[in-house]
Amino acid sequence: MRIPGAISFLIASLCLAGCTSTAGVDALDLQKPSSETTSSVIRPPAPIAAVPASATRRAPRAETAPVDESPRPFGLAEEETVALSAPDPSDSVEPMVEPAALVSPPRLLSRAAPPMLAGPVTRYGFRDAKPINFGKASPRHLAVHGVDVSRWQGNVNWEKLRAQGANFAYIKATDGGDHLDPMFNRNWRNADAASLKRGAYHFFYWCRTAGEQADWFIRNVPRVEGALPPVIDVEWNGESSCKRRPSREKVLEKMQVFMDRLERYYGQRPIIYTAPDFYRDNLRGAFLDYPFWVRAVARHPSKVYPDRKWLFWQYSGSGLSHGVTGRIDLNVFHGDERQWRAWAGGRVSVADAN
Repeated sequence: MRIPGAISFLIASLCLAGCTSTAGVDALDLQKPSSETTSSVIRPPAPIAAVPASATRRAPRAETAPVDESPRPFGLAEEETVALSAPDPSDSVEPMVEPAALVSPPRLLSRAAPPMLAGPVTRYGFRDAKPINFGKASPRHLAVHGVDVSRWQGNVNWEKLRAQGANFAYIKATDGGDHLDPMFNRNWRNADAASLKRGAYHFFYWCRTAGEQADWFIRNVPRVEGALPPVIDVEWNGESSCKRRPSREKVLEKMQVFMDRLERYYGQRPIIYTAPDFYRDNLRGAFLDYPFWVRAVARHPSKVYPDRKWLFWQYSGSGLSHGVTGRIDLNVFHGDERQWRAWAGGRVSVADAN
């Protein structure tokens, strides 16, 4: 039976479309953004490999940054900028990681210790917008004070901050798997130039795998001799786009993966920073062989964390200094000047320092 020309043309068109439809769909899929990508930083198309110690890892730095004069928790303000869609449950399975204790420490860059280790510790000179009377347990009785900063402190005058009483600084580096604090590189360089002992911290994001977060931190934080150990900041954040609160078992598993990865790369056991509610829910009795940095701005840590030895105490979120416009977090080392020199110089363990 003869088929009219119009019908023949239609059948031929459908056949041609069928032959090319698969390729068209594949091409569209290739251009779909990953569900793990946010708009803050463009992630590379391939998995991030460990960067050699000799490589320079610097991101473009912001020329200006907003200043917020209200008191803020340690890492809260940055983490709320991350907006991730909830991943598939299968994506949350952490990769197997060799225990850090079984891996030889990496060889660090050759670098002289900062001059402050040979000179006197700068004494406390900060003011506080909301002072707390800790009585005989006042942090002022301890010798070595320091600060933690992020982009919310704006352009820091590190020389003035040092003269005010800051002997060390922990600097916000990263959160999640793709956000870099825009002031990190500038703060990292300038704190060192002002002879402060410096370290970097990462705000942990519970909607991202620990391995991705560790790779992102390693990609952005230089591995240099003389730096303080890296810090993992773990806390609940009600303002975050990630509302997930994993079980205690999952929290400890994810933290261990992250900390093992950093310990292998930097050759230093990470410090755990936390707040009272998160500690109560997850960390009581855990990680007894890790140094802790505790937040306690109303009562002494012995009252808030009665079963925990601590290395650093964040005692105020409303500090005032000539080197910073607005407020700044104030911290203190748990030890005297001699113990600080020994620990910061890498000659004693945390247990010996305490």
